[in-house]
Amino acid sequence: MKYTALFLFLIALTNLKAQAQQKKETYQFSNDINKAIEKDTLAWKYQLGATAYSFGQHFTKAAQTWDKNGVAVPKITAADSTYFKSFKAQSALNYIIDRSKNERLMIINEAHHEARHRVFTMGLLQGLYNNGYRLLGLEALADKLINERKFPVVESGFYTQEPQMANLIAEALKIGFTVFGYEAKAGKNGKEREIEQAKNIAEMMAKNPDAKVLIHCGFDHVIEGTPGNKSWEKAMAGRLKEYTNIDPFTIDQVSYSPKGDVKYNSPYINLTNAMMPLIMVAANGKTFNGPEGTDRTDCRVIHPVERLIAGRAHWLNEGVQRKSYIIPKSKISAYPALVLAYRLKEYDKNGIPADIIELDNQQAIANLILAKGDYKIIIKNADYQITNQYQQEIK
Repeated sequence: MKYTALFLFLIALTNLKAQAQQKKETYQFSNDINKAIEKDTLAWKYQLGATAYSFGQHFTKAAQTWDKNGVAVPKITAADSTYFKSFKAQSALNYIIDRSKNERLMIINEAHHEARHRVFTMGLLQGLYNNGYRLLGLEALADKLINERKFPVVESGFYTQEPQMANLIAEALKIGFTVFGYEAKAGKNGKEREIEQAKNIAEMMAKNPDAKVLIHCGFDHVIEGTPGNKSWEKAMAGRLKEYTNIDPFTIDQVSYSPKGDVKYNSPYINLTNAMMPLIMVAANGKTFNGPEGTDRTDCRVIHPVERLIAGRAHWLNEGVQRKSYIIPKSKISAYPALVLAYRLKEYDKNGIPADIIELDNQQAIANLILAKGDYKIIIKNADYQITNQYQQEIK
């Protein structure tokens, strides 16, 4: 990702927060999001649109819209390919969980429009907890009451309103993690932001000297080596290493995630032809973190191309225990319909949906992906009016 684009994205985030306060509907029909993009004159309108699509669980459209920011067709050299082939593929989930036994601090990133990165981190939680991890730091979280309430609400943050991010937080709390936000104060960007984020995390670690820590951050904050933006001097991960004298194990999910158009995918994705997220490991234990000589992170997850299972992205069930629930057609009185599934006890407390699907017509597959529990299903029409609501247990 170009750093000028990242800077614009940070500016866009401020605008997104302001718009979110003005919008009545956080979760929108894809057609309404598309209309808003077409009317928008902001330079970063595709970043805004991709985020809106991700909130509504329109995953493919989120990725395709992000591509419109300007993505080059990536290429690797013959030497890069040879170097890559000296590594062997391992399950990324299994490798990270096993690696966590001997690490005190792990840092993993996400692209803010890619809900699959949050699902992947969620798939790590139980294994990491079993290996002694007790703190989960989230760049996106701004909620001092979250550990008492045990679930995020609309006011918990901006990106925490995306269902898979809310599921990640809820699952961490259910398992027994203490979660905390570490974002810098509003108005701080660049070097100042990296420093303050790292200091906030270091302070939390100092208060919990025996706790193992997982940090879930955005984009380039994961870099412990040389950041692309030289004005930072060091990214958050590099600063944290400096402040704590702990060498973190850093995991990049962004570099080798599939794009909206397959022609923009990293050649490394094609070389693996994977069916699951992979980490490449050499015979000497070294992990692949990019072309030879790259020092940005310790490893990079290679995510597979998305497959649809009963109309939904395959990775929604990757590493987590969830089930499909088909909405009975009798529950839908008008099309298009927007179906939102809230954890039952959270709906009336301004909670976040666990999943959302949009149904264009009677032939659409009405497939929610939900963990076991009790839910309140809300169905809205094209005018965002509630046309039906009912309780449903997922066994």
